[in-house]
Amino acid sequence: MLCFRVKPAAQAAATSVRMRVISCALLIAACSWLAGVPAFAEPRQPQSASAAKPDPEVLLLEVYKDLGANRLRQAQAKADALVAAYPTFRLGQLIRGDLLLLHTRPISTLGAASNAPEDKLKNLRDEARARLKWLKEKPDRNLVPRPVLQLRDDQKQVLVVDAKRSRLYVYENQRGRLKFSTDYYISQGKLGINKLKEGDQRTPVGVYYITQRVPGVKLPDFYGTGALPINYPNEWDKLNGRSGSGIWLHGVPSDSYSRPPLSSDGCVVLTNTDLNELYQSVEAGKTPVVIADHVEFVSRAKLESERSLANRLVSEWRRDMESRDAARVMANYSRHYKPERGESLQTLSGKYEKILKGVKSISMQIKDATFFLYPGRDDLIVSTFTQETAIGKSRNSVRKRQYWAREGGHWKIISENNL
Repeated sequence: MLCFRVKPAAQAAATSVRMRVISCALLIAACSWLAGVPAFAEPRQPQSASAAKPDPEVLLLEVYKDLGANRLRQAQAKADALVAAYPTFRLGQLIRGDLLLLHTRPISTLGAASNAPEDKLKNLRDEARARLKWLKEKPDRNLVPRPVLQLRDDQKQVLVVDAKRSRLYVYENQRGRLKFSTDYYISQGKLGINKLKEGDQRTPVGVYYITQRVPGVKLPDFYGTGALPINYPNEWDKLNGRSGSGIWLHGVPSDSYSRPPLSSDGCVVLTNTDLNELYQSVEAGKTPVVIADHVEFVSRAKLESERSLANRLVSEWRRDMESRDAARVMANYSRHYKPERGESLQTLSGKYEKILKGVKSISMQIKDATFFLYPGRDDLIVSTFTQETAIGKSRNSVRKRQYWAREGGHWKIISENNL
């Protein structure tokens, strides 16, 4: 980094030069981990705009925009506004401290204050990277998250967690079409993702549902203003030997604004402001939560192709059931079928033979179907639907979930259960 010495006689003339040099010093420090960002992108839009408080990420972005334009005083004013609005936002305090320090000397790193605990500085630098990196990798609004193939009509939205980006995306369900609504910075498990057992400090990967809404008044301060538990472990987790419990989306203690990207025991953690916003919109038992290592965003045409595949698989299974041919039905099931309650493939085959034997006619309807491509896999589809069956005068309705796995060039049911 270049530093310039200014002679006293040239003090007045060099003031603007000095400010340019120190401004660029901090900008270079920031851009060392923002390399590749093509431009300062449009900031996120909250679901409900608040006139009382500005968005902290918007202010953070504006600080660096002013630095890039050599407007140190404006950057300082916005950093002051940031910590005034969010006094417990430690990252904001750190950046404001750097700006104050810039008035005396150039700096070469984020968090240049002396005697600061290195572990705390690392956490704040990690948070800064995560919060601003999303500008570089922000998904195109015309693209949609690949795992979400189809929602039910009564599911108003879906939450999609991208662990690598430390981001939670909210998509609205508008007559079967996904529309981006907003996104939030999140923290995850200290050791990352792929939870396997209790206490491993990892966040699970999979397709889950909000099970309830727990207000903050019923919780210790550690969980912030509320919590949204999810149904981990789900059926697929249990079949694959994953254990543990108590995975929530929740807030932060009252003395904090946010937490570092890797800091929870496995939960997904949001700021209290963001949690409050999310808390009002989710529906217990209905809102899906997709947690992935890295979310792939694809065109609507690609999504429609994979949605059609998922629909076709279930439709063909339904037609085979209506054929009353047990052999045709069982051709849909994998040789590696994983039973939920000790029901082996042989037992399942016997059950279908018994049900279908002697039945003169069977009519089946599939309603309220949802389809998800399992996060991180393109060979596993989760299909959930209401199966309405009529056998003679008998009527039956059950909510069913099937896991379809691709085996060679064919898709087979590897597990199913009634909900």
